[in-house]
Amino acid sequence: MDDRKLLASIRTLIGEAETADDCSMFDLGDGKILVASTDMLHETTDFPKGMTEFEMGWMSVAVTLSDIASTGAAPSQVLVAVGLDSPERLYPFMEGAVSCAETFGAKVAGGDIDSHKELTAVTTAFGIVDKSVYCRRSGALAGDFVCVTGIPGRAQAALDGHDEFRQFLLTPNPQVFEGQKIAHAGASSMMDVSDGVVISLYDIADASSVGIILDGTSFPLFEESGYAKTCFLYGGGDFGLLFTASGDVLSRLDIDYSVIGRVVDGDSVILDGEILPRKGYAHVWGDA
Repeated sequence: MDDRKLLASIRTLIGEAETADDCSMFDLGDGKILVASTDMLHETTDFPKGMTEFEMGWMSVAVTLSDIASTGAAPSQVLVAVGLDSPERLYPFMEGAVSCAETFGAKVAGGDIDSHKELTAVTTAFGIVDKSVYCRRSGALAGDFVCVTGIPGRAQAALDGHDEFRQFLLTPNPQVFEGQKIAHAGASSMMDVSDGVVISLYDIADASSVGIILDGTSFPLFEESGYAKTCFLYGGGDFGLLFTASGDVLSRLDIDYSVIGRVVDGDSVILDGEILPRKGYAHVWGDA
């Protein structure tokens, strides 16, 4: 079983809306929405070998800020809870966490520390967004363009030993400022691609009750090769934003992005006439 199937098993307990996106939302009643997201990272399963504590702290905050970015919100506060196998690791870890938060306009406002068999971090971030531009996975409409920021696949290549891309894996930059511009321009849906492009496309397609047809000639690849294409489609660990928007919205958008397909009626993600498998990064228990 993977994490998506496990999450589905508790939807009736928690609620469909509460489990539909990476962020929770709270209507503040004044035209503003408070968004919140939380993530847990373990050293043995989530931090690649050779990472410094500073890089672990940076990544821990970055993954949560990326969720905030996908709503179009401006991040405000981050809480950091750290389980430590050695107390000396806390200071450099928190240096990285604080540096990442401040780089993207947020503040580390508290947290918790405890002993643990391995370094484990739980980060919770909050942000504010205008209700009129708040983005979710749902909302994509047939006819919309499918777009992505950045060059997904480089983090996976780094995991595979391509050290020239290691910075994109170890100190990723959440697309916080880009997310705000995408939302204010009027995107119909948005999420990040940290689990991979294809699985994220299926998340949007499922939430919006649509299909997606990709144009393989327009993928932003780190090199022209089948390997780069596979990394782009299925690799995890990148923090670009995947979004859908009309042509009118795109004409108002002043950030770098690539149009990689169109939203259509249907329920599949299709490339070159073939339905792509639902594959990407996942936490797995037993046989998935």
